[in-house]
Amino acid sequence: MNIPRPPAQARENADPVERSHPIPLWIAAVSTALVLFGAGYLLFSEGFGPAELGDRRTVADLSGQAGATPSTASSTAAADGQQLYATHCVACHQATGQGLPGVFPPLAGSEWVTGDGRVLAHILLFGVSGPIEVMGQTYQGQMPAFAHLSNEELAAVASHVRSTWSNQAKPLSLETVDKARQSARTTPYQGGAELQRLAVQADASAN
Repeated sequence: MNIPRPPAQARENADPVERSHPIPLWIAAVSTALVLFGAGYLLFSEGFGPAELGDRRTVADLSGQAGATPSTASSTAAADGQQLYATHCVACHQATGQGLPGVFPPLAGSEWVTGDGRVLAHILLFGVSGPIEVMGQTYQGQMPAFAHLSNEELAAVASHVRSTWSNQAKPLSLETVDKARQSARTTPYQGGAELQRLAVQADASAN
């Protein structure tokens, strides 16, 4: 016998009922698979890239060596220009030496690299901030100073870029780097125009 429900009860919805599996099984399966994949990847994958491209500074470099100067802090082993380039330069100028168009200038074929070694030594030691024209294209950016590297390291990396890719310039000597370091300058060069004046002054002092 069906007893008619009062009108008020007829308008009410039935109470919700929780299922035995509130989360769909396929979502749980996918989540478990992703967790297992991540764990397996971390356990069995190899290192993230060649170690020589990473930061090669030691604890002594970071803490500062007592009484060490840029010219005496280098290791007894000969500086490796290619390795130094991979550590300090490749992120901007790329392994090909082509740089990044409109952002970082190329070193391959650059007149600043293959030109006056004295100017290149100053660029490495003090950096450049401002517009500079390289191979007919103007770049507006900032190159950091690398005065924290030793004379041997600076000469090695400069000699590397001067003789790599299409470049065929002479190596940069330690004497050239040392003389540039003795300059009273402490700030970056303001673009290519000031670097060109530097080359003229260097020629005048040599004569």
